[in-house]
Amino acid sequence: MAQPVLAKETVDQPEAAWTPDRPIVEITDVHKAFGPVEVLKGVSLDVMKGDVVCIIGPSGSGKSTLLRCINALVDIQKGSIRVEGQEVHVPKLDKLALRKKVGMVFQQYNLFPHKTALDNVMMAPLKVLKQDRRDVEGRARELLAKVRLTGKEASYPGELSGGQQQRVAIARSLAMGPDVMLFDEVTAALDPETVKEVLVTIRQLAEEGMTCMLVTHEMGFAREIADHIYFTDHGRIVEHGPPAEFFQNAQDPRTKEFLSQIL
Repeated sequence: MAQPVLAKETVDQPEAAWTPDRPIVEITDVHKAFGPVEVLKGVSLDVMKGDVVCIIGPSGSGKSTLLRCINALVDIQKGSIRVEGQEVHVPKLDKLALRKKVGMVFQQYNLFPHKTALDNVMMAPLKVLKQDRRDVEGRARELLAKVRLTGKEASYPGELSGGQQQRVAIARSLAMGPDVMLFDEVTAALDPETVKEVLVTIRQLAEEGMTCMLVTHEMGFAREIADHIYFTDHGRIVEHGPPAEFFQNAQDPRTKEFLSQIL
């Protein structure tokens, strides 16, 4: 496999201090392949602080891989990803610093089954950030209340519905104090009855000004919440725009075909 190509200035020159008038996430010409399969073929997009960006497209179009590249869970072969001005794909990346900036919630909840909801939320600040237990517990209780799980602090994942488990996972990610939240098809594994409660939680975060990037199949939700929609297919961004323009006046034939099948 080809080795990552890093721009010289990202290694040898200091990063310019990030300011809110610059994109909080800058993705430039990103390429990613798994063996012979090209998953991302030159993806570029910017996300401003406080924006909500929804990425839609058919399965296998590179959406989830892109989110994982932002959080350095997957490397890239070429291109640049910056979060608050910091290049993500460089040697000796401080992954802890990155994970404090960028939270991620997955389709699968990935909770520790032998830990209570409260313990799951507290674990990273205690074990990773080495924060004071009393402060961490107070914040964890606030976050569980924020995701409308007051009274469930002592419940184990197996005692919670899928929607409740996903909200614990959101609270757990928020416990690190991120500036950007990534949501990777977080409602895909949920029953229809529990999808709404998770979407309400994400909507609340967006309304409070959290920068959010969502890979989603919930088109109605994307239309309602997003500042910008990106449609991906075969590893490329085919079309993008504000929700009203995107859904009502799509230009590319592939976009029109996709929307006709799901709307």
